[in-house]
Amino acid sequence: MTELIDAFTIAQAQFDHMAELLNLESYVAEMLRFPRREYKFQIPVRMNNGTLNIYYGFRVQHNDARGPAKGGIRFHPSETLDTIRALAMWMTWKTAVVDIPLGGAKGGVAVDPAALADSEKERLCRGWITEFWRAIGPRQDIPAPDVGTTPQMMGWMMDEYSKMAGAYTPGAITGKPVGGGGTLGRMEATGFGVVYTLGEAIKHLKLDPSRCRVSIQGFGNVAQYAAIGFSEFLGGTVECVSCWDRRDLTSYTISHPQGVNPRDLISITDPYGSINMDQAYEKGYIIEDGSAWIQKDVDILMPCALEGQVNAETVKSISDRVKIIAEGANGPTTLEADRFFEARGIFLIPDTLCNAGGVTVSYFEGVQNDMNYYWSREEVIDRLNNKLTRAFADVLKVAEAEKIYMRDAAYIVAIDRVVKAMKERGWLYVP
Repeated sequence: MTELIDAFTIAQAQFDHMAELLNLESYVAEMLRFPRREYKFQIPVRMNNGTLNIYYGFRVQHNDARGPAKGGIRFHPSETLDTIRALAMWMTWKTAVVDIPLGGAKGGVAVDPAALADSEKERLCRGWITEFWRAIGPRQDIPAPDVGTTPQMMGWMMDEYSKMAGAYTPGAITGKPVGGGGTLGRMEATGFGVVYTLGEAIKHLKLDPSRCRVSIQGFGNVAQYAAIGFSEFLGGTVECVSCWDRRDLTSYTISHPQGVNPRDLISITDPYGSINMDQAYEKGYIIEDGSAWIQKDVDILMPCALEGQVNAETVKSISDRVKIIAEGANGPTTLEADRFFEARGIFLIPDTLCNAGGVTVSYFEGVQNDMNYYWSREEVIDRLNNKLTRAFADVLKVAEAEKIYMRDAAYIVAIDRVVKAMKERGWLYVP
């Protein structure tokens, strides 16, 4: 069993390390170490059986110096305010690393969405907006989907916001269905972004992508499209993926003697990333314990699940063959694991860069909403590739010039941009 590690502790420890390295003034570090605003609110929902359930919603706006706050809304049974704080902070660095004019936020509800009927989910989504709509909007804070939420749920939220605001306002929420103000290319954006940055890392290390094998933790939206991109764009082999089975709440690792076929596995996966184990077995997949993914003899590890999964304990199982860690998840790696990777010379693509494809295309969606003109899927994907490729080059340039770890380089790029914006807006002026 993986030890549960508080995500906000990880996020603050990473920032504290960089604040010391950059010799940030104490008042600057204090402003960035904690969110600017935090909200917790009740959402009463009438269930289909007539009972009234009270759910708790969260929203944290970490920093909006560079533009409106931006971040997803998670529906997860173990959601906490500390998790949301961490994700909001990471979002500030993520938007800055890829240089889009947005800040960082995150939201959520402590609920298992798979346990709700669609009508109950709709009432919960609309209730989240009803309770909180005054503090969000296209020029304030722009929510988007995350773990446990879908484009349809974002469509309900946008519709409710428009009702409350008294005007059609598609830019208030991103990740909406195509045809309802959403953008083409959003569903695959985060996973493809992982692959675009991974492709640059493979090129930098002069590896042959067709000979590379990857082990992926998770099989939700990000992992699915990362697996497709890795096998179809780069020509590599997906050694295995992990997932959790909703029926018994147990995690498993799924592999195949010929390598995993992502599209085949998706055909037996539910919308929440839970693979049907009976069907997987019938198709010839090998089923192992959920921790086996990190022990595989592969070239690349791709954590695409939850926070703190790669830590001081789990890194002990990593094969000597591993050359790259591609962080498809938010905050999957602890400081202890970072030090392990540095000592081993393993190349890290940090989460603030690696999984920034989703927020980048969310930004593109907002731009299209403002224009009321929508790009083709090819235009969106091409812009995404160009944006992340440039961001990778920016971070790698700092890493090589300063001879530092890639995560540290990404933080230097991000913090420099955020602090510069804070100074230019007069936030750091001391009379």
